[in-house]
Amino acid sequence: MPPWPPVPPPPPTRADDLVEVIAGHRVADPHRWLEDGDDPAVRDWDEAQTARTAAVLAALPHREPLRRRLAELLDVPVVLGAAVAGPHLFTLERGGGRDQAVLVIAEATTPDPQPGRVLVDPVALLGDPTAAIDWFHPSPDGARVAVGLSTGGDELSTLHVVDGATGALRPDRITRTRAASVAWRSDGSGFAYTRTPDPATVPAGEEASHRVVHHHDLGTDPDRDPVLWDERPDPSAWADVRTSRDDRWLLVHVSVGWGRTDVHLGDRSDGTWRTVIAGVDAVTDLRVVGDRLVGTTTLDAPTGRVVAAPLDDPGPGSWTDLLPASEAVVEAVVATADSLLVATSHAAVAGLVRLARPDRLPPGAPLPAPEPVALPEDGSLTALSGSRDRDEAWVGFTSYARPPALLRWTPDGLRPWSGATAVDPATFTVERHRYPSTDGTPVSLFTLRRADVAPDPATPTVLSGYGGFAATMSPAYSAEAVAHAEAGGVWAVACIRGGAEEGEAWHRAGQRAHKPQVFADFEAAADWLVAEGRTSRSRLAVRGGSNGGLLVTAVLTRRPGLCAAVHAAVPLCDMVRYPRFRIARLWVPEYGDPDRPDELAWLLSYSPYHRVVDGTDLPAVLLTAGAEDSRVDPLHARKMAARLQAAAAPASGPVLLRIERDAGHGQGKPTSRRAEEGADVLGFLHAALGVEAPAG
Repeated sequence: MPPWPPVPPPPPTRADDLVEVIAGHRVADPHRWLEDGDDPAVRDWDEAQTARTAAVLAALPHREPLRRRLAELLDVPVVLGAAVAGPHLFTLERGGGRDQAVLVIAEATTPDPQPGRVLVDPVALLGDPTAAIDWFHPSPDGARVAVGLSTGGDELSTLHVVDGATGALRPDRITRTRAASVAWRSDGSGFAYTRTPDPATVPAGEEASHRVVHHHDLGTDPDRDPVLWDERPDPSAWADVRTSRDDRWLLVHVSVGWGRTDVHLGDRSDGTWRTVIAGVDAVTDLRVVGDRLVGTTTLDAPTGRVVAAPLDDPGPGSWTDLLPASEAVVEAVVATADSLLVATSHAAVAGLVRLARPDRLPPGAPLPAPEPVALPEDGSLTALSGSRDRDEAWVGFTSYARPPALLRWTPDGLRPWSGATAVDPATFTVERHRYPSTDGTPVSLFTLRRADVAPDPATPTVLSGYGGFAATMSPAYSAEAVAHAEAGGVWAVACIRGGAEEGEAWHRAGQRAHKPQVFADFEAAADWLVAEGRTSRSRLAVRGGSNGGLLVTAVLTRRPGLCAAVHAAVPLCDMVRYPRFRIARLWVPEYGDPDRPDELAWLLSYSPYHRVVDGTDLPAVLLTAGAEDSRVDPLHARKMAARLQAAAAPASGPVLLRIERDAGHGQGKPTSRRAEEGADVLGFLHAALGVEAPAG
């Protein structure tokens, strides 16, 4: 039986004869008219495409059983973030019958976990089912918490201040605080914070740039908040702020792309500033710990190291190693009253190391040897927060079949603090593999399967990857992965270049002009799975989101016969015009600038929208996007779908487009809508791979 019922043809799509000559390149753009999402004609086209997709997917026998199972897997109670402040523990929790994550406050000083109290329920607070918590920062004593809220998945964030004892909102409201960094004064009377300017005051396409540091005193007009820092190497530089416990020192980190961080130290006692490091291609993350700076850096260490420096001489020449560079990638460090906890990873598997705080040692005493902290299994850390008053910390931990849960660390080790039992990790097998890429470089690959499944050429396999922005693809819980494994399939994740699985050199080997190597790494993973007899082309699908959507659509145009199905979520596809839309100007350091002729050449060499060839036999393709996505404009998915539908040979699989209204990049999406989307995606993939639908 063929996997697909009859699929109606796509709605008519206008194709314009638009060709531009840019830096000597002829660049065709027949579907530019689809860029304007506010145009009624485009909205009608979106609705027609999405209705067609919904009709096709609703007819699949896999969809409804998958929706029910995904709803169960997504409703498992999970802890998405944690921060300890004074005697309180703040956690961002989802599941347990709630459609959105809520902020919970609980006591942190008891020997055993106590039931928490919901402090912020965004849906109840704003009266909108799409209302979501984007971020939160409690004051040092936990008496107040700054919370970023947004609706419709736009992540633009309005800062609210909530009383920790009562949950009451203070009158303070600060808009344009996307992904805000907040550094509270020790008495909770105000905070330094980051904010982007009024969009009307900056050039189009730079609304997320020009981010500066302000100070806000509670109860005052935020539009009059003074600027504390506004020195950026370029408009897209991204500032973050933190302060010392005694309020004297202010640290400003300025990220320039994903490979450089400048750090500046301000002394509030006399108003002077000192540059710690600037203009150097190294990622540095410091904080004031006692009487010195402590943190991580990739300077002279591509995998990172932990360093310390005196506050009166904080530059690299005074840095001493607390944890030297090794094969393990150093990712973060937090301080407790007496210890430093260092998050690491090796081949994408999380590690945790305890160091003694150097300011707690007698003068001249040698540093004790690092102490590894045993984690439950191969997985990743989702949170790490240390108490300033006690020698304890809270660690978020997850793996593919282990929902994110919280562990409490003390010098005696880790013990469970929260957890879910609806998924039994013991019924699954997670394996780590190494395969050779096209240039012979070994690349890590994870696979998840049901413990009783032995992979063979008939095994339906979904291969995923990301490969960009120094993001590490560590093992993390996925309802879709679990549901696919339960159905007898294998879920695979390739740790390709462009990420940071092997350190900063791994990232740089897959960015800018080197981006095609990322695609080659991913294709090599697919080839290895087939060559090893673990699946076959007709049983293999690939999927990726955002930068991962660029990955799989690029691979689709490079090797359309690689697999049987492709799912691209919120993808980047037009790499010639991408910086013009949403916040994409921030990504020029990662991808390159199409306004520069030499960089345009390498972008055009792989830009998926421009590499589609008429008459190609395509696999089944599903592109999904959110109409309110403030990161990746849905125009990319629109234009790519239109181009693929026009180019597909008669024997091709269906090319489907799903544009979801009141949805963004994926963050903050209600659980019920996540289950609907996941059922569409997995139902599509299972139909394409010939997975037998569950009985009934």
